[in-house]
Amino acid sequence: MWKAFGILLTIAAGLAVIGLIGSPHPGSPTMPTTSAGFVAAAQSYLRGHPGHAQTWADLGNAYLERARQSGDASYQDKADGALRRALAIEPANVDALTGLGALANARHDFAGARQWAERVTSLDPRRWAAQGVLTDTLVELGQYAAARRALQRMLDLRPGVASFTRAAHLLWLRGDAAQARSVLERALAMAVLPGDIAYCRHRLGELASETGRLSEARAFYDQAARAGFAPALAGRARTDAASGRPEDALRDYTSAGPLHAVELGELYESLGRHKEAQAQFTLFAAQQRLQPDLLALGRFETDHGDPAQAVRHLRTEWARRKSVDVADALGWALHRSGRSAEGLPFVQRADSLGGQNARFAYHRGEIAHALGAVDEARKHLTRALAINPHLADAQRALKARGRGSRGHHY
Repeated sequence: MWKAFGILLTIAAGLAVIGLIGSPHPGSPTMPTTSAGFVAAAQSYLRGHPGHAQTWADLGNAYLERARQSGDASYQDKADGALRRALAIEPANVDALTGLGALANARHDFAGARQWAERVTSLDPRRWAAQGVLTDTLVELGQYAAARRALQRMLDLRPGVASFTRAAHLLWLRGDAAQARSVLERALAMAVLPGDIAYCRHRLGELASETGRLSEARAFYDQAARAGFAPALAGRARTDAASGRPEDALRDYTSAGPLHAVELGELYESLGRHKEAQAQFTLFAAQQRLQPDLLALGRFETDHGDPAQAVRHLRTEWARRKSVDVADALGWALHRSGRSAEGLPFVQRADSLGGQNARFAYHRGEIAHALGAVDEARKHLTRALAINPHLADAQRALKARGRGSRGHHY
């Protein structure tokens, strides 16, 4: 099936675990269709059958889906407890093992996720969901060829929403936005569960947003947000901010929750509301003390703190995983710390492997300019705006260069 498309995705945000939840429990009249319904049904059954391993696994995977849809990380802790309870009763329960792999990915424990997925495969080579976990892991590690192979196995075993959304992401990374959209539309047409429908619409919104189609993006985000898919609120906030509707953006960022503190802070900063911006940045710092994310922390330090410290964080992360996002962030941090020549190979790597990513192209253009490569800078900044005409940083960069910044005129 996959071979007919030509080539491949990872899903950085979606866990796609709802398909792991098992059949209705004995005595259940119907199969729930929402993650909240799955949680309630499993909890009800477990009150009378506390030793039923499969139901604990179902509950854990339903909690993971709630985490994906709500953006509330507390569901991850609940998932962890339920999944491990399942394994305590039945150590070879493959749904619990697969769920722990998805949870490890969500917590950025990619080595752990890989081990869980490989354990599932050793027990049941045809367990398609484990290939999804492995695909996500390999993409985050920057092992794209291996990710394609894992995804192909998943598609061979179970072509469907979970595999098609991953395929769309890998197509996007390859630079084939049109094919990525086609595959996402196919996934949406196949989706039945409300959470899957909302997720596909959210991903279509992300794709439209990345390519500057703001009205289309907002429409998809609206549909996903109305279905209760919380990450779509942040997407809609980005489109509103880019479209000159800051008050709408502030409302959605606030509703989206604390995971988007930096974006909300940056919006406050752009509006001159520096005290409110600092409050959001302080919230982000507190979050990082509880659960460090070196990529997010490095990006924050690059733009709002100490770029040299950002380089240290990102070099540590680069030693762990060689993804395009880490490559771009490290290259940009090196540039911002005055080491543009060292940063160039990293942004070149990200830009060459990362498909049609306007921000990667913008970073490459700015570093080229810092190194005196005027024509290269113009080419990449122009390309960034061709991908996404609403990328404000690239707009400002071209305008500044046109005024003769550093003695160069475009």
